[in-house]
Amino acid sequence: MPAALVCFEPTCRAQYPTSEVIYNCPKCGGLLEAAIDYDKEDAKLWKDRWRKRRLTNDPLDTSGVWRYREMLDLFGGGFENVVTLREGNTPLLSGPKAASYAGLDRLVFKHQGFNPTGSFKDNGMTCGVAQAVKLGMKRVACVSTGNTSASMAAYSSAAGLDPIIFIPNGNISFGKLSQALDYGAKTLQVEANFDQILALVRVLAERLGIYLLNSINPFRIEGQKSIVIEMMDQRDWKVPDWIVLPGGNLGNTSAFGKALRELFELGLIDRLPKLAVIQAAGASPFYDYIRQEDRSQFPTVEKPETLATAIKIGDPVSYPKALHEVLTTGGVVEKAAEQEIADAKAVIGACGIGSEPASAATLAGLKKLVAAGTVRPDEDVVAVLTGNVLKDPDYIYKYHTGHLDDPHGARLKSSFANQPIVVPNDADRIAALLG
Repeated sequence: MPAALVCFEPTCRAQYPTSEVIYNCPKCGGLLEAAIDYDKEDAKLWKDRWRKRRLTNDPLDTSGVWRYREMLDLFGGGFENVVTLREGNTPLLSGPKAASYAGLDRLVFKHQGFNPTGSFKDNGMTCGVAQAVKLGMKRVACVSTGNTSASMAAYSSAAGLDPIIFIPNGNISFGKLSQALDYGAKTLQVEANFDQILALVRVLAERLGIYLLNSINPFRIEGQKSIVIEMMDQRDWKVPDWIVLPGGNLGNTSAFGKALRELFELGLIDRLPKLAVIQAAGASPFYDYIRQEDRSQFPTVEKPETLATAIKIGDPVSYPKALHEVLTTGGVVEKAAEQEIADAKAVIGACGIGSEPASAATLAGLKKLVAAGTVRPDEDVVAVLTGNVLKDPDYIYKYHTGHLDDPHGARLKSSFANQPIVVPNDADRIAALLG
């Protein structure tokens, strides 16, 4: 059976060919996911095949996404439409200071900020853009608070497509906006929040024949599965107890869970780790939702508020998938306050590991989960850092100089400040200062 798009709703499960330009099920409106007919006998050979590909210079093999293409084959074996910037290949980094801060014996970060445009979005975008090229689309669009726009601009421009980006006016860091501009995207700043703009862009995409590349696009989710596949490969297929990640639009949560389920069903891992999703307290509808007894209504946040702009989303489109993946793995959802995120970010930095503010939600939430006894100090934990330190340099400077205010204008404490010192041009006085 060729790959297909399948409705995620268990009462529907309608199937559609991958050649259709659809993002939701036309029958019931549910989310779509890709279904690939894997060869389980061939899967026994994949681990060795994937490891050997690290030694070649083939562009697909040097990609930390397409190296694992057997699990991403939505194209019937043809990968001629793929545009790769050598995405993936992101490291596992030990953070002993961060582990101590969280109350853990050890902690490893999977740092997606090492991607070409500096975030995990590249893993999904290379797959989404490949589908856009296959469909013959000329223009692509996304709504973004930063990372998606940078990634889409780079990959679509590399593919010869015209990228159009919609961003909430005044709610994007210049580090991210500058990337989109430099990569040639037509950038529209809309006087609305992320969720409102997404509804607007879906109307425009259908009216103007533009291909939408937000995480509602199932091909994006398929590409983001590679983060977990690569993580397991790097760990020699030893499954951690927990994978902790930030939660915004919840596309990564959906992708991680799907990857884990498929790896387990194919016999490539022997158990499922638990997923822990961390949201910012001012944008935490998924945290509230999973605690409801009646889950018939999702509690959207009309005006989400957080300095961690990458997860500043009040109505995440992928919540049905994310709920399924968290429950399937026996995972949890936690939230972290602005102060907790800011301090956690400084602690990660003190490990010599830079990250954007949203990434630090992982450590902030993990600290709370350990304190609550949900995560034991001796457990094996991988925390995902989603974006590069240079995505939001203003945040970092303001924190360390004691000028970082929360969304309500209240000054945050700089508990781990590392303030620059102004000194005279005098060797004796500087020597005395350095002591």
